[in-house]
Amino acid sequence: MTAAGTLAVLACGLAPGAPARADEVRDGQREVLRTLGLPGAWRISKGQGVTVAVLDSGVDAGHRDLTGSVTEGRDFTAGANPPGVRPPKLHGTYMASLIAGHGHGPGGGDGVIGVAPRAEVLSVRVILEDEEPGFREFNSAERYENVVARGIRYAVDHGADVINMSISKELATAEERAAIRYAVSRGVVLVAAAGNEGADGGSGGQAPYSYPAAFPGVVSVAATGPGLRRASFSNANPSVLVAAPGVDVLGAGPGDAYWVGRGTSQATALVSGVAALIKAEYPEMSPALVVQAITAGATRRPAGGYDTGTGFGVVNAARALAEAARISGHTHTAAGPAAADPARPLGGPAPPVRVVRRDGRAVAVYAGVAGTAGLGAVASLVLIAVVAGRGRADDRPGAARARQPVPAP
Repeated sequence: MTAAGTLAVLACGLAPGAPARADEVRDGQREVLRTLGLPGAWRISKGQGVTVAVLDSGVDAGHRDLTGSVTEGRDFTAGANPPGVRPPKLHGTYMASLIAGHGHGPGGGDGVIGVAPRAEVLSVRVILEDEEPGFREFNSAERYENVVARGIRYAVDHGADVINMSISKELATAEERAAIRYAVSRGVVLVAAAGNEGADGGSGGQAPYSYPAAFPGVVSVAATGPGLRRASFSNANPSVLVAAPGVDVLGAGPGDAYWVGRGTSQATALVSGVAALIKAEYPEMSPALVVQAITAGATRRPAGGYDTGTGFGVVNAARALAEAARISGHTHTAAGPAAADPARPLGGPAPPVRVVRRDGRAVAVYAGVAGTAGLGAVASLVLIAVVAGRGRADDRPGAARARQPVPAP
């Protein structure tokens, strides 16, 4: 199976919500908004001027809670579905609404409100929904193996400030690693889902790594459930950096519908929104410093400061913005040839191995001399041991008395 063959949507348990008024949707979001500290964060930033690329199954640009905020980019899955099949764009629309939904109605008070409601969305289609007829073709054809890498580069070249990847695959490719380096070198923040295999256990209680989340330079996001503890399905491994709510999260679906679901996908979209808030306020801030602000501002920190289930804790937008303000004057950028050419492999060619030639006869003579000297040293040690042993015997009281003169009779 190719790397693309394991690419999968992460929205576990995704299900359409019961018919509801749009303002009921907003009510259903309140707990997530409160957990992320968004009421306070929105007094500082709402993401204006920032573009978030959503690498997913496509976004319904006509949803009333996303109207005017979505640019439809390239479809890297073209040809997988039979001609005439229209993609449902369910998962991508859902993620986009959590990032940049602006609601609708008077003052935008109804429907889904995203973390960065004034951000723009660039939709880049790199996966198919499970139910699409071309799903099997997409997961098996070699020509789709590096769609994620191509999608990342496309997003960077088309103005993305943040790239959301609520997607998961088991195997990594060199092309993806190079694309991530390219994005980071251009100041783009990358956020990806840690994966939903946590309930399967894994070796030593650790779930397998998921890509692109496990690549260095990518924010790997876990999901929390009730009590803001790690959700049972959320992968626990050392790639996890932070966590966000991922259970019973409300979002928008195609055709002005609303959906509720669970997964690290949802948590990832929420964190991408927080990154967008920071980039809007501090557009020149490097990805490394944006990530530092997000991690330093996290709440519910585990004992010891970090664990593999929730990373450095649960993301909080207000605290992250405060930390960003504190470090905004700093710089944290790479330099040197590797930074200038991010597609170039790290490191350089190894220097030639130096071969030292030695005179075999001289080595034999030196070895003989060394052997003789060694035997002499051993003999000396044996002699010293014997003398020392006699000395110890002569020191015994009985031996001393035996050597005293005996009186004559």
